[in-house]
Amino acid sequence: MPMAPPNPDTWMRVTPQGLYCEPGDFFVDPLRPVPRAVITHGHSDHARPDHDAVLATPETLAIMRARLGEGRAGRAQQALRPGETLTRDGVTIRLVPAGHVLGSAQVVIEWRGSRIVVSGDYKRRRDPTCAAFEPVPCDVFVTEATFALPVFRHPPAEAEAARLLESVRLFPDRAHLVGVYALGKCQRLIRLLREAGWDRPIFLHGGLQALCTLYQELGVGLGELRPVPTPAKRGGGGLLAGEIVLAPSGAEATPWVRRLAEPVVCAASGWMRVRQRAKAKGVELPLIVSDHADWDELLLTAEQVQAPEVWVTHGREDALIHALAQRGVRGRALHLVGRGEEDEEASPETSVAEAAQP
Repeated sequence: MPMAPPNPDTWMRVTPQGLYCEPGDFFVDPLRPVPRAVITHGHSDHARPDHDAVLATPETLAIMRARLGEGRAGRAQQALRPGETLTRDGVTIRLVPAGHVLGSAQVVIEWRGSRIVVSGDYKRRRDPTCAAFEPVPCDVFVTEATFALPVFRHPPAEAEAARLLESVRLFPDRAHLVGVYALGKCQRLIRLLREAGWDRPIFLHGGLQALCTLYQELGVGLGELRPVPTPAKRGGGGLLAGEIVLAPSGAEATPWVRRLAEPVVCAASGWMRVRQRAKAKGVELPLIVSDHADWDELLLTAEQVQAPEVWVTHGREDALIHALAQRGVRGRALHLVGRGEEDEEASPETSVAEAAQP
């Protein structure tokens, strides 16, 4: 009789470096330098420097080179486009869009009839800057749980962009300063504003310009972008009244902000659902724009991939595993270290009580 396919937990294991595929001898998003790495996307908690060989989508490799430097983005780099497959020692690898940021991909790994899908970070909402998430049926699905609490149900990002434009209309004498993450959130918000009809220049803090330029080089149109001007005289300010300015989170607390005209401090993040957090950060206009799946989308994804077992890398593991168990799905917390260290969505732990604040 033919042998049953091996369970993925017999050939995919957690090591100090991260998830390791034993028959293929490679890691997925390893924490430390390894001989062979498959990288899901360019955020620095997944794309670490100094691996010997890196396999990723062409866009992720370009992002890694831009962020890490050519010499640290993998001594050897191999691009694998969605739809292509690669076989190593009997293990088949393919990359499928994850919908998180430009180039983000799930890693579909098959060996002897057994399939595991490592999602990396992902979202299920439309994003005009990257390909949409594609569910892949599998034996084990490896998921994040950043927003795995029932309180986290994200509103449409288009509605949040409309709220920003309405505030600009109401306060034409003030600049609107929006805190965004440099990779993904910045470019997505720009495209959402363009689609909503904002055709004026959008002004960028210097920390955002390089990746916006790279997105444009990779074919993502962002319209006219300009650097925030320097005041004509030292200590001058009052600039860009009625304009939209994007900056890294935290820029509003630096002397740089003094050049802007009475700025309306905004922040675009899934964590802006937590009003106490927005208040603590001095955010006047919180915009709930997330690049991660919310509670309903996490459960929907688990249902669509039809996996009898779900492994959770980081986030609200307990809540998600409990909900999956009620649906007959076995959950396992991997407790991977180092996740969420630079992505603004992976904020310090939020209590259920805090998240539930009206």
